[in-house]
Amino acid sequence: MAREKIKIKKIDNITARQVTFSKRRRGLLKKAQELAVLCDAEVALIIFSATGKLFEYSSSSMQDLLGKYKLHNRDKTDEPSLDLQLVEGDEVRLSKEINDKNRELSQLRGQDLQGLTIDELENLETLLQGGLSRVLQAKDEKFGNEMSSLQEKSAKLMEENKILKQQMMLILNGKRSQDNMISNPEDQGQSSESVTTNVYSCNSGPPPEDDGSDTSLKLG
Repeated sequence: MAREKIKIKKIDNITARQVTFSKRRRGLLKKAQELAVLCDAEVALIIFSATGKLFEYSSSSMQDLLGKYKLHNRDKTDEPSLDLQLVEGDEVRLSKEINDKNRELSQLRGQDLQGLTIDELENLETLLQGGLSRVLQAKDEKFGNEMSSLQEKSAKLMEENKILKQQMMLILNGKRSQDNMISNPEDQGQSSESVTTNVYSCNSGPPPEDDGSDTSLKLG
């Protein structure tokens, strides 16, 4: 009969776990020894039990094999990783692009033109003409916007000045009227008295004659 396949999981029974560890440890050490002998390989095996007990096997000196292992890991660490290589490649590409842009900027300024061909000079001239036309267009638009803004501000100020002038004229006219009334009070009194006299003379007629002379003659 075929043996039932054991499910690989932690053995809960402590005694069964210790028995299984002992058996499989011996089998693993035997396999490591066979591998070293049959294949002429350098094999080092280190096992720690659940209680912390050490079991080891080495086809040669364990210290030599561990030193070789550490040296191998250090060499692998020193090798640039794929991510580092990609970053370095990006840095090189960006550095080249920056240098190209700086050279183009210098040429646009009229510098470093000695090594350019006629076609390159013509292309540079076209770029400069196009850039100059765009600069002039932007300048004209900016100037027009500023002029419109100044005209609007000027019209607003003129309207405010007109309103202030009207208000000042009203204030001055009112002040002059008050000054005239204060400076001529006698004229006003005389005019009122003359009006009263005229009214009295018109209403009463001529004053009556005095009969004092006739009375005195009669008494004498």
